[in-house]
Amino acid sequence: MAQNSARNPGRHFLQIPGPTPLPDRVLRAMDTPIIDHRGPEFAKITKKALEAIKTIFKTTNPVVIYTATGTGAWEGALVNTLSPGDRVLMVETGQFAHCGRRMAERLGLKPEFITTDWRQASTRRRSKPSSARTRTRASRRVCVLHNETSTGALTPIAEIRKAIDAAGHPALFMVDTISSLASADYRHDEWGVDVSIGGAQKGLMMPPGMSFNAIGDKALKASQTSAMPKSFFAWDDMLNMNKIGFFPYTPATQMLHGLIVGIEMLHEEGLDNVFARHQRLAEATRRAVKVWVSKT
Repeated sequence: MAQNSARNPGRHFLQIPGPTPLPDRVLRAMDTPIIDHRGPEFAKITKKALEAIKTIFKTTNPVVIYTATGTGAWEGALVNTLSPGDRVLMVETGQFAHCGRRMAERLGLKPEFITTDWRQASTRRRSKPSSARTRTRASRRVCVLHNETSTGALTPIAEIRKAIDAAGHPALFMVDTISSLASADYRHDEWGVDVSIGGAQKGLMMPPGMSFNAIGDKALKASQTSAMPKSFFAWDDMLNMNKIGFFPYTPATQMLHGLIVGIEMLHEEGLDNVFARHQRLAEATRRAVKVWVSKT
């Protein structure tokens, strides 16, 4: 009998920035019969997931769960807080910062893009929205990536918040945590972030298809006067339905099971231990690369 050359023995191990490999425990949690997403048992699951995800963002404010990738969560953050023609200050930290600028342009916003060296994180000096030029252009939002997936550069979010406050600038502060959430320390409330954008397919150990907006009080207030068209991503519909344990549309039912278990696993290890593990592996990688480069 001829061998099947297409067969790959063993278990595939994905080694890219994300999506990341899924733990068996998360896979098993999703491998359950589907239940009525309008029934009382599902409402309990929804409320449990909504409370659990707050502990990862470290916030007491609402977190919206979208059936979408991180790109969808970014659109949700922009359309719920802005109006057509609004100016948005964005900092170039790599490829995904460029994706954010392109989205803003397509939505009819006017991004002001601060170009930087991709090898460096955004800093307080680079992002400070206090210049006369920025004030004149009345940027309504400051958008930064906590960790740039394409480069691995980590930005000191608390420092940028201090720079915005020191400048007396009224802009809302939006932070992309898609590749850092549950992998590096992140504090939505303590750092004064107005909207945090997250995705499930990296640190949360989930498949692609689920993303988040952690929403601060200032952002909620801004959403009441936002004039951007929105339907699927509208916060008001989501928040009203979430109060009773449901969604305004059919959610990713099985992924909610996986999310709850993934967060349980993170807390069992301890978030600080998780962050330390990532730092340790990152430093080992950097040292290995330095050795390889020195020998070439």
